[in-house]
Amino acid sequence: MNVGDKAPEVLGMDENGRQVRLEDYRGRKVVLYFYPKDSTSGCTAEACSLRDNYEALKAKGYEVVGVSIDSAASHQKFIAKNELPFTLIADTDKMLVGEMGVWGEKSMCGRKYMGTFRTTFILNEEGVIEKIFSPKEIKTKTHGEQILSL
Repeated sequence: MNVGDKAPEVLGMDENGRQVRLEDYRGRKVVLYFYPKDSTSGCTAEACSLRDNYEALKAKGYEVVGVSIDSAASHQKFIAKNELPFTLIADTDKMLVGEMGVWGEKSMCGRKYMGTFRTTFILNEEGVIEKIFSPKEIKTKTHGEQILSL
């Protein structure tokens, strides 16, 4: 996916098993952020930065939606532990990470594996991608501020 592309209409199932669709957010901008794994240090820092800036983001017309391949049950625990006020999509079938181009081969300590690239898509009120934060651009501890500075 690139700037100017429209995001998929069906985003997936949230932490409560409810289908999340792009039309649910029509008229609002969406921070659609992809992260590798619930309850890991970087992913927790990123989620908490978005939580701490959530009211300011909403005031600027944004809604926040997180996506990882973790289960709905894992998302429920992550939300409860960190008091997250936004939806998390459980992309267990890897459909959305595949469609958005954020799933691929990663390596850590010389070991190669498949995983989610930390990426944030800023969608306009019609669901069109306006900005993409690549893995190298995202600062997990201050990601909320990064988005607010757009």
